[in-house]
Parts: sequence; structure tokens; C-alpha cells
Amino acid sequence: MNGWKGLFITFEGTEGSGKTTQVELFCRYLDERGISHIRTRDPGGTPIGEAVRKILLDRENTNMRPETELLLYLSSRYQLFHQVILPALEQGRIVVCDRFADSTVAYQGYGRGIDLEWIRLMHHQILGDKKPDLTILFDCPVKEGLERTKHRMSTQGEHCREDRFEQEAVSFHQRVRTGYLKIAEQEPHRVIKVNGRNSPEDLHREILSVISKRCPNPCLLGKL
Repeated sequence: MNGWKGLFITFEGTEGSGKTTQVELFCRYLDERGISHIRTRDPGGTPIGEAVRKILLDRENTNMRPETELLLYLSSRYQLFHQVILPALEQGRIVVCDRFADSTVAYQGYGRGIDLEWIRLMHHQILGDKKPDLTILFDCPVKEGLERTKHRMSTQGEHCREDRFEQEAVSFHQRVRTGYLKIAEQEPHRVIKVNGRNSPEDLHREILSVISKRCPNPCLLGKL
């Protein structure tokens, strides 16, 4: 048990898997029903975190070492967790976060090849034994997800370019997907996999069903 009064839900997935769209739809659903919640993202969510996010995603930072990348993510996450997430959970609120610690295991661990035990120990240092109450993992074939990302950028104009991760090789993203699937296999009580190829409407309905059935604090959600 995490020991807080609120409900901590994270949305995870590879590039173009549809998770951010579903974060928006779920938070809109909560807004329409007057259910108290906060929406945030990792990296980001605080002024310090957003500054770190720009460094991490800047495609010009091609010389960044994997270990530097890891430490930047951990720094942003520590700030977000202690400044925003934990206070909200202790107040009994729902927190919806677009990515969290599982992303680092998948991207920096499986994707970059950083030792998984070191990542686990570092997370223990900054989070203790705290984990999300529920994680929704959007699984999608890598090439399909990357094509979605390219299509999205082509419709948003010249200002929208691939970030440092989106321009990685397909093999990198395949390793990341493998990492996510390993996490889901190891923690089925917390991580629920959904098919990112389904329509946004079908995914939204499925997510509402999953959250209403699996969350440990259903009273916070009212009647989904």
C-alpha cells in the first residue's frame, strides 16, 4: 500500500501509441463530472521540470550521454513527485500523469542499455517504495506508432519537429517496447496493457472500465 488518500494513475507507451490523447479524454471526462484531479507530465509538471524537459527533448543535444539523460529524468521526477504529485495524493486527489518511472526503465534501461538494477536503486532513493496505483500501458507496433507521429507532425506545420527520441532508430523503439511488455508481465496487478491500435473512442471506454474495476480507491471516482 502506498499510504496516501488519493489515486495515482499513469499512462505509458511508446511513441505514437495514443496515450496522450487518452490522458486528455480521461481528464476531460473527470472535468465534466466535477471529479477533483490534477493532470501532469513527466518530465515536466513544474517550472524546473519543464526546463529539464526542453534539454532532454532538444534534438540538437546529440552528444548527451545515456547516464546524463537518466540523471536529468530522475531530477525532474524528484521535483515533480515531491512538489506536485505527493501533496495532491495526500490531499486525497486523483493524479493523472503522462509517463512516470516506467518510462525510464523502458527507455533508459531497455532502450539505452543502462543497468536495470541501478535504475531501480536510483528510483528507490527518490521515490522510496512509492509507485502508481494503476498504470495503463498503450501497446502499439513500433513502425505504426512512428508513422502516426510523423503524420501528426506533418499536420502541425514547420514548428513541429521530431524530438530527440522520435528520431531514434526503429531498433531503439523496439527495445523500448520490449521493456514495457516486460514491466507489464512482471507487475500485472498494477500495469494493464491495452491495444493502442484501437480507435480513440474504444480505448476511452476500455480505460474507464479498467480504472473503475482496478483502482484501489473507487470512491474517489464516483460512478464512471
